[in-house]
Amino acid sequence: MAAFVRVSGPPNGNFLIGYPGISATLPRIEGKVEIRPSVGITAPVNVSLVTVCLQRRESIHPSADSVTKKRLAAPRKEITELVGKEMLLFRCAAGRDYEEVISMDLPFMLFIPYGRGAQESSRKVPAASIQLPSRTAETYYEIVVTVQQGPSEQRKYTFPVPICRYDTLSTFGMYNRPETSEKVTDHLVTLGISLPRWSYGPLDPVSVYVRLSPNLDWISKAKKVTINKLTIGIDEEIVYNHEGDESSRKVKTLVKRTEAVGIKLPEQGYSTNLGLVFPTKDLRDSDGILPRGKMAFPSYAVTGFTTTASLYKIEYYLTVKAHLTSARDIVIRQPIVVCPIDHAGCKEEMEAIEHSARDAAFLNPENPMLPNPTIVRFRDHNALATLGVAVVGKQRKPLID
Repeated sequence: MAAFVRVSGPPNGNFLIGYPGISATLPRIEGKVEIRPSVGITAPVNVSLVTVCLQRRESIHPSADSVTKKRLAAPRKEITELVGKEMLLFRCAAGRDYEEVISMDLPFMLFIPYGRGAQESSRKVPAASIQLPSRTAETYYEIVVTVQQGPSEQRKYTFPVPICRYDTLSTFGMYNRPETSEKVTDHLVTLGISLPRWSYGPLDPVSVYVRLSPNLDWISKAKKVTINKLTIGIDEEIVYNHEGDESSRKVKTLVKRTEAVGIKLPEQGYSTNLGLVFPTKDLRDSDGILPRGKMAFPSYAVTGFTTTASLYKIEYYLTVKAHLTSARDIVIRQPIVVCPIDHAGCKEEMEAIEHSARDAAFLNPENPMLPNPTIVRFRDHNALATLGVAVVGKQRKPLID
């Protein structure tokens, strides 16, 4: 008989505990597998073996957003990988094909890899759940419970789990150090930029200090250069199949701003501050209603964010271009990090991350001290009481306390 299988998280909490990408919080999935009869409330279920694991499913279809190419392009490419280790929750006694079970509650704890150490895939932090428009790229996770019922029958039950990454929060110190870059054109003009910080989320202000300096050894030629305008923009670059032979690259400009200058390059150089606001995706529909989200994907106010998966990677660049006459234009593409949470949201998460790290300090990953499983077998005394049923005379009736 088929079993009714459900996975429940901790009381008043989510399956996911800790913060993936931050090793001090020991990110993990915690819960219990519940097995009950599915047909006939008191009929026992035959169970030989129960395992649980976390699985990542990834797919790409670079041409899915193009009406013309969709039918001619290669089919969707998909991979499925095990994240961390599979956990054995129950095995029937040696010499028996199965146990006749009335109810089963099997606690489990699956640790999500959190070390960046070696190149082994088992130690890589898994990529965050994401679904790009038209499903051109997608990553999602599911808890997979395998129930073996006798020698031949095996069934798998899947439960989606959204996973976020927290190592790109704009409040971390490593993103708040200034980044500078320089480029020279025709040995005449040097374009230099400086970013005060380089991780941004939806609606975060992006500010950049720009300086154009003449080459003092060629000052007579450099003085003839005119600065027409300065352009600042943010580009999203998606590389599909980045580890394979036939990688394809798509670049899209998310936002762009132009500032007219129209002056000759002064001997002391020209400096200015350029700024724009990082674009956001409106989560509400035309009626102002927030639609129900998909179970496997968190709702973000950005279309994409910086991430590297097995089949694709998404990168972002801040592009500054100086449009000149009497010299070639200069372009600097500075890599930046895009976080799915805005700066205010990142600040709010910091305290919770510290709290989670303090809690994780008492946990031993080798022996996490799980509660004991609760298994009620068909032959146990008063087994039907666990299902709220009592035998009155020879009839089974609902148990009333």
